[in-house]
Amino acid sequence: MAGKEQILILWSFFCLLPLLAYSGDIQRRSPDQVLLVVNTNSPVSRTIADDYAQKRNIKNRLSIQCQDSALSTGNETITLAAYTQAIENPVREYLTAHTNIDFIVLTKGVPIRITGSAMGSCSEHSHEPADVRGHPSVDSTLAALDYASLPGTMKIDIAGSGAIGCAYSNRFWNATEPFSHAKFGGYLVSRLDGYTEADAMALVSRALNAEQGLTNGSVLFDVQPIFGLGNKATQPAPITGTTILRESPWNEYNADMRRAHDLLVERGLANELDVTETFVGGRSNLLGYFSWGSNDARYSKDAYQTLFFAPGSLSDTAVSTCARTFLPTKGGQSLLVDLIAHGLTCGKGYVDEPLLQANASTTIVMDRYASGYTMAESFYAASHFVGWEDIIVGDPLCCPYAKSN
Repeated sequence: MAGKEQILILWSFFCLLPLLAYSGDIQRRSPDQVLLVVNTNSPVSRTIADDYAQKRNIKNRLSIQCQDSALSTGNETITLAAYTQAIENPVREYLTAHTNIDFIVLTKGVPIRITGSAMGSCSEHSHEPADVRGHPSVDSTLAALDYASLPGTMKIDIAGSGAIGCAYSNRFWNATEPFSHAKFGGYLVSRLDGYTEADAMALVSRALNAEQGLTNGSVLFDVQPIFGLGNKATQPAPITGTTILRESPWNEYNADMRRAHDLLVERGLANELDVTETFVGGRSNLLGYFSWGSNDARYSKDAYQTLFFAPGSLSDTAVSTCARTFLPTKGGQSLLVDLIAHGLTCGKGYVDEPLLQANASTTIVMDRYASGYTMAESFYAASHFVGWEDIIVGDPLCCPYAKSN
């Protein structure tokens, strides 16, 4: 494929029919499999939790008390000791008594990042001991809640892009069946978050709207050919071994986007593959968005702010700290929260340097989601690590391609 060529695939709404037929045997997941976690110290968390419980008929609800991350960026980071006492221990206790739980939903007001952990990444120049130097996300830590005690669990030492750290190999990676805690261990954790309380609640409304019928939108894959186009045949690439010594070549992410494009063409799902050097903006009604974000060699902040999304949309960008905050801030890399403010329904981001290997495989996430799996199953099946820097935002039950029950 020529590096300057732009391929635009615009199919009519009726071209979605082959895809929906393909996804017909995937059943919707039950609200009874969801644990909703609310920080009672946070009025915003309480309001969002009430809204979600009402909209999705969630019965499993756990109240915790910790610092309110909706108040300040400083409160978005919690110490390991405080996390363990205020969040992990109550969650563990609840899950012990409720063995049907597969999904955990956190709300704005629950911190996003832990400091002082043996898991997660930190600067390669850190002089702290390995057992306290990590800064994983709260979400990914909970996702690996019982990994340490499960047979066959693999820890991976990770280095690259100025970071070092430790993560677990995700036991659900590239799975081709619905998730269950009983079979795979761990949990699928997501959060309802955004700049505002209204933004967080809108995530659920958008998911429900999409499940009533998707709009005639398109998925955008914004490849940056300056990084090389890579070999589509090698994607999605597995992680082998227990040590990663360098970040994967950037052309592999381009290759994964290109293979995802091919997949959607085969399924008849409208999508745009841009392989020019231009950073694409000026798009609306997007059902998916995958790009390099501010890591793009031709990134335009103005163009990024002209991307708007349809209900049921999902996104991941190859940006190391795109989920570093869910509060207004200035400077730094492009943010997932801006896309949420522009209508995104489901997204993946990172609280600190994850390496490119942590990005969701675009091919897998689109394959699972378009086959009728929930957004949580789609993102987790596409993600190599847990106990790492990942954050999944949105209603985990969102599955607009699943057949109606």
